[in-house]
Amino acid sequence: MNKILKQKIMEAFLSVLPITVIVILISITLVPMPTGTFLLFLGGAALLIIGMGFFSLGVDMAMIPMGEGIGIQMTRTSRLFLIIIVGFAMGVMITVAEPSLMVLAHQISAIPYWYIIFTVAVGVGFYLVMAVLKTIFRIPFTVLMIISYLLCFVLSYFNTSSFIPVGFEAGSVVTGPIAVPFVLAIGLGLASVRSDKGSVEDSFGLVALVMAGPVISMLTLGIFFSPSNMDMGLMAIQEVDTSMDVAGAFAGLLPQQLREVSMALGGILGCFFILQLVSRRYNRHQLLRVVIGFTYTLIGLVVFLTGVNVGFIPVGQLLGSELGSSGFSWVLIPLGGIIGYFIVAAEPAVHVLNKQVEEISGGAITVKMMFRGLAMGMGIAVALVMTRILFGIQILWILIPGYGLALVLSLKVPKIFTAIAFDSGAVCTGPMSATFLLPLAMGVANGSGRDLMLYAIGTVSIVAMTPPIIIQLMGLFIQKKAPALAVAPVPETIDYGAITVLREER
Repeated sequence: MNKILKQKIMEAFLSVLPITVIVILISITLVPMPTGTFLLFLGGAALLIIGMGFFSLGVDMAMIPMGEGIGIQMTRTSRLFLIIIVGFAMGVMITVAEPSLMVLAHQISAIPYWYIIFTVAVGVGFYLVMAVLKTIFRIPFTVLMIISYLLCFVLSYFNTSSFIPVGFEAGSVVTGPIAVPFVLAIGLGLASVRSDKGSVEDSFGLVALVMAGPVISMLTLGIFFSPSNMDMGLMAIQEVDTSMDVAGAFAGLLPQQLREVSMALGGILGCFFILQLVSRRYNRHQLLRVVIGFTYTLIGLVVFLTGVNVGFIPVGQLLGSELGSSGFSWVLIPLGGIIGYFIVAAEPAVHVLNKQVEEISGGAITVKMMFRGLAMGMGIAVALVMTRILFGIQILWILIPGYGLALVLSLKVPKIFTAIAFDSGAVCTGPMSATFLLPLAMGVANGSGRDLMLYAIGTVSIVAMTPPIIIQLMGLFIQKKAPALAVAPVPETIDYGAITVLREER
């Protein structure tokens, strides 16, 4: 296991290295950083690498088997009401303590904190049930997405301009490092008990559907509250002078992150043990592996989020604010494209999706192809975010044509590409987007004199929009080169590195 962990940490190092080098170069050439802030960033990068390594190993050992097990058991029952109850409960549990959602809810003073948490959780729970029923009853994914986003844009008409970005952002932040691997695994578990060709296509798309639910529920909440006093400010940068101050800054946040991540994972673990008591699905060896993997996941997320929140948020805000107020703010557009292109490799859930896509597609869609497509999508998205802030463009002027194009493409490309493409948009909106790109946009808006609620919030939702377009265009290209795309059936076992995940025991 130590050998596998070292391999995971090395992969994380190679993923984080590009964005670290970019920030260092910016600090040397464009925005000189105080020594303390620079040390916080380097410390955050180190914790990010270690945390991502532990997290990736934990997901392979625990989160994927748990999710697949729940998905399989849900399809084995003939009681529809039980499927609905379990699906709704799982959706609520993985949402209530999602760290990125907590950050967003604290920023919105016009609506009580728990109203926001509960509203988003209900949206996720409802749409997770819909996603499960889609797989079971073979409802076309494209139809559900078209209906969902048409409803989102209709609801936007009845909301204030300052609340619309909040509504779309709520859908993006719930697809964090906890929810994405778990929901992806549920999809694979549901598909693994079906032998038809359509089961492969239905194994993806759950994450994208889950992301649409909170947008609808939050925009509905906005109609009733009609909030007008929407306001937020930048976080204060910690003052550090010595190496002990730097260590203290990280150590001070560890207990809070441990509580938040434990709450988020606790509900999932509880459901897993209930599943085990009812089904006796896993033997003693498998249970031990899941418990160890769960511990790795917990350690990885706590370390990862501590590093990102302490080391990356202040740097993102500082860089954005200084560049936004400078005489060469235009450089933010190409610079944003470069940052977006490289930051996608630092999103933990992206690695999980890419491996599953390569396995399920029988190698027709490789990890390298997915990374390049997602990197292009992220680069375009961040460049769009910077353009929007600098020129004061309303968010709907970007989201409506963007999602319109994505939905039109969904009628032209192979169905499996559509589901993968929309899932790709969801997995790109992980902790790096919420805790580096969003603070960067907040800094730019503050430096350029723009309203933070109107122009900074909504950054993550734009990040979620562009990968569906790029991946579907990639699907059209592949379809022309190989019209008969061979897709492998969902296997009974799948190998993630050196760890075999058992699907269905026959």
